[in-house]
Amino acid sequence: MASSKVERLQHIILKNVSHIIQFEMKNKVGLAAITDVKVTNDLSYATIYVHFYGEGNHSLKGMEALEKAKGFIRSKLSKELSIRKVPELIFKIDNSLEQGNRIEEIIKKINEK
Repeated sequence: MASSKVERLQHIILKNVSHIIQFEMKNKVGLAAITDVKVTNDLSYATIYVHFYGEGNHSLKGMEALEKAKGFIRSKLSKELSIRKVPELIFKIDNSLEQGNRIEEIIKKINEK
């Protein structure tokens, strides 16, 4: 269970990274949403889960843009955090929405039979 300090930090990172991606990045990542942030207990790493909307290879292009902008995002984030060392950012694609939709479709088909 995460401590309240870690939970607060996760919330602050989620809010600020969402804002940075949406309004401050030059390389646009397309329509994306930060779905979750997990910070390690020692505050050294923050795994940021991103969902990309749209069909095709939006997620691949979006992840490339995020990886290129990682330093920029981290430096912007440092101005918002009241901790000495900003966690290293790790971006991961969140496919849980698609998985949930697939499961719903399977359940509908089973119930129709």
